[in-house]
Amino acid sequence: MSILNAIILGIIEGVTEFLPISSTGHLILASGLLKIQQSNFVKSFEIIIQLGAILAVVVLYWRSLITNWEVMKKIAAAFIPTGIIGFILYKVVKHFLLGNTAVVVWSLIIGGAALIVFELIHKEKSDALEDVAKISYPQAVAIGLFQSLGIIPGVSRAAATIAGGLILGLKRKTIVEFSFLLAVPTMLAATGYDLLKSGSSFTGADWLPLFIGFLVSFVVALVSIKWLLNFIKKYSFVGFGAYRIIAAIAFWLIIL
Repeated sequence: MSILNAIILGIIEGVTEFLPISSTGHLILASGLLKIQQSNFVKSFEIIIQLGAILAVVVLYWRSLITNWEVMKKIAAAFIPTGIIGFILYKVVKHFLLGNTAVVVWSLIIGGAALIVFELIHKEKSDALEDVAKISYPQAVAIGLFQSLGIIPGVSRAAATIAGGLILGLKRKTIVEFSFLLAVPTMLAATGYDLLKSGSSFTGADWLPLFIGFLVSFVVALVSIKWLLNFIKKYSFVGFGAYRIIAAIAFWLIIL
């Protein structure tokens, strides 16, 4: 992988990680457009640079992660189902789903349509939960189960988590912030496990583009998070649903 490709993919990851449009799906489609040959390293790259974007959450929300014990316990509870499912399905995801453009295209289309329908019928209640620390343990575990749908490229971890939280009665800003925080242990575990399984196969030339993609995704994500928090105060996610469908069809027509 060239340095330029690593920068481009890092930018895409930083922009899309926290939006309900699937960062993994966009990385796979972008790799196809850039003619990057799918390999074990490229699949690992697409997993690991997500941690760069996630570290932006640590920088912006370190107080919640370090000083608020109640929030940390709820994040741990939500991570458990995701961690178990991710561990069990790791080989399936790594060898059959990552890099599969057909899976991404259909996931974007179906997920986009579902997101539009959900936003049109969902009405936030006046007593919706506002405080992340007051999320119950059953709610946290349920959110973790929703997040697990994001292991399918194109589904979007953020979209699944946010929709799940809204269904469970959380305010939009609350579940968006919880989704940010839950991403930290999720991607730390995913990256650590992938490095354990695949890191020894990386060549010396692989580490520089990996570091650059990681760093670029971190910097871009700092801006992306702040933008999304401002966006959700005024708008729904219908536009993202429409974008998913249009992007998938455009890729289908151009590449497939």
